[in-house]
Amino acid sequence: MNKAQLVSKMAEKCELTKKDTETALNAFMGSVQETLVEGEKIQLVGFGTFEVRERKPRKGRNPRNPEQVIDIPASKAPVFKAGKTLKEKVNV
Repeated sequence: MNKAQLVSKMAEKCELTKKDTETALNAFMGSVQETLVEGEKIQLVGFGTFEVRERKPRKGRNPRNPEQVIDIPASKAPVFKAGKTLKEKVNV
């Protein structure tokens, strides 16, 4: 499902126009991004948790030349962990 399909499905469920629904979806995504950039996490009970995890620096192999060892710098990665209710619905 892409963004346009999601907007259509959401608009049907909440009986809003597609334009209003897209505005709401964009506001949600923007709020999630801003919160994660600030280093905070978002917990939506029953749905899941968005958070940022730190990745330590490590050594890796160049896929084109497996003998070459490369340094992979530390980084931050956004992570979503599904909540109990969402996991149960998916595994029906």
